[in-house]
Amino acid sequence: MWQLIRFGLVGAVNTGSCLALFWLLHPALPYLAAFSVAYLLSMVGSFFLNTYFTYRTRPTWRKFLLFPLPNLANYLLQTAGLFALVQWCGLDERIAPAVVAAGAIPVSFLLTRLVLTGRAAGSPQGDQLGPAPVRVEVVDQ
Repeated sequence: MWQLIRFGLVGAVNTGSCLALFWLLHPALPYLAAFSVAYLLSMVGSFFLNTYFTYRTRPTWRKFLLFPLPNLANYLLQTAGLFALVQWCGLDERIAPAVVAAGAIPVSFLLTRLVLTGRAAGSPQGDQLGPAPVRVEVVDQ
């Protein structure tokens, strides 16, 4: 439960930075290009925040290289949603990215957790920071 709350906090920071970048870039670029650039730039910060704060695991090059995979799925989901909301529903293109970002949270949480910890929901703990769990065995004498 706390992991999901931390993920939400990181997501809020990441979404805020992504949206701020989008709004800065939007006057100079078409909305999909501005969204793509903002998304890529915010993804690096998201990796480190999720690694250290959300999942409390060590960053590795392997994780860094795999981190774009859940983000690619998230990006495709959000881009399709953005296009649909702007083109088909007539939602303002400055507001639509916030709407689609909120809808992608559950998918993003599960996929990011799998990449950064090596475990899916409900599976044993993976590569966590901190002391290893102590295993106690009682032996009859």
